[in-house]
Amino acid sequence: MLGSDIVAEMDNRGHEVLPLGKKELDITDLTKVKKIFHRERPDVIINCAAYTDVDGSEDNPHLAMSVNGLGPRNLALACNEYEIDLVHISTDYVFDGQKEEAYSIFDSTSPLNTYGLSKVLGERYVTSLLHRYYLIRTSWLFGLSGDNFVEKILRLSEERSELHIVEDQVGSPTYTADLARLVGDLIKTRCFGVYHATNQGYTSWYSFAREIAALNYLNVNIKPVSSSARNYAATRPSDSRLDPFPLKETVGYLLAPWEDALSRYMDHRAEVDL
Repeated sequence: MLGSDIVAEMDNRGHEVLPLGKKELDITDLTKVKKIFHRERPDVIINCAAYTDVDGSEDNPHLAMSVNGLGPRNLALACNEYEIDLVHISTDYVFDGQKEEAYSIFDSTSPLNTYGLSKVLGERYVTSLLHRYYLIRTSWLFGLSGDNFVEKILRLSEERSELHIVEDQVGSPTYTADLARLVGDLIKTRCFGVYHATNQGYTSWYSFAREIAALNYLNVNIKPVSSSARNYAATRPSDSRLDPFPLKETVGYLLAPWEDALSRYMDHRAEVDL
């Protein structure tokens, strides 16, 4: 999802882009990673590869740790060897949600689940093995390519008259097209480090669903439920807001409010006739 928008964004900027999926590059295989890096000699690697099944990670921790932990390690080792800059995408789920205010880049990680732990492992490999990296934590992604919460609500509203959506988890929805533009601008700065990048503002999954329904005039009754009622395999953070400092000080702007981003996504979605 994010990878597709980054490819489009970089291509529009005139960069030579080589998109590689899992079939072309298995990041858990260090030998293959180094072989491709040696052959292609890129200036920048943007890692969007991840195992993002939060509940599935509890059932298959080895897969989560391999893709989200050892994969970034392999990329970092190869980037260090061939002097390549690395952009690594991480998540708000590296935090436990107990702070009761937005997490800054200075806060210690404290994941609640295996997925979050695997992402912390990847972060630590990147930050310990490299100096030239952009580690970008983001949250609640939605975009044209791939499944996401927005598409799920639109799909379920056609199948059901009533939806029960969690109301006690708060975060910031983020439009992948906006994030892709930011990645392009951040790379230009050469200001390496850790960043938090989401669309501005925050909401609950329940309120997010209601906004999606309102924008699309959906004839569906959306009711709030607690996380405990969903019987998740993995515990989620209750408040995973991210403080954007020093994003504006680095690229000169913050991403648009999430409501604006959602509206633009819906317009774009209509244009491509999804």
